[in-house]
Amino acid sequence: MTESILIDKLREQDRAAQKWLYDRYSPLMFSVCRRYLRSGEDAEEALVSGFYKVFSQIEYFAGAGSFEGWIRRIMVNESLMMLRKKQPLVFPGEESAFPDKADSFSVDAELSAREILDLLDHLPPGYRTVFNLYVLEGYKHQEIADMLGISINTSKSQLVLAKEKLRNLLKLKGY
Repeated sequence: MTESILIDKLREQDRAAQKWLYDRYSPLMFSVCRRYLRSGEDAEEALVSGFYKVFSQIEYFAGAGSFEGWIRRIMVNESLMMLRKKQPLVFPGEESAFPDKADSFSVDAELSAREILDLLDHLPPGYRTVFNLYVLEGYKHQEIADMLGISINTSKSQLVLAKEKLRNLLKLKGY
């Protein structure tokens, strides 16, 4: 089935097309939700809520950009709403100065997805959210600031602080 046929069937509320889309994308989108939410149950709730929005708002997909990217954006937004509902985002060190040197942070390819998720779970919610949005989702600091209602400098400082905390956690684990 081509993507355009799938989207047409989804617009017709075709249950088989909805099931196919859910089966195809739910594992990937669950991992997106899980990066933001510590609890598997919360991630699952965000996933279900996100797919409900995908199915009920499919007419808003204009075809500009990838369909998977559109679904991912919905899942990120649902995860952020769940995160705000469960715990307020706190941004420690908002006024921190950030270094002038180039950033050399990288994650070793030997780390498993599970280990990376465990490391992210050790970050405070503000650090984890900005790190996910910037590094993993590719949002710019202006977009992150707009999404979270924070300043661009807060977004930048949270990213620097998240990377520093991850570096320290990796050192503790022997990487």
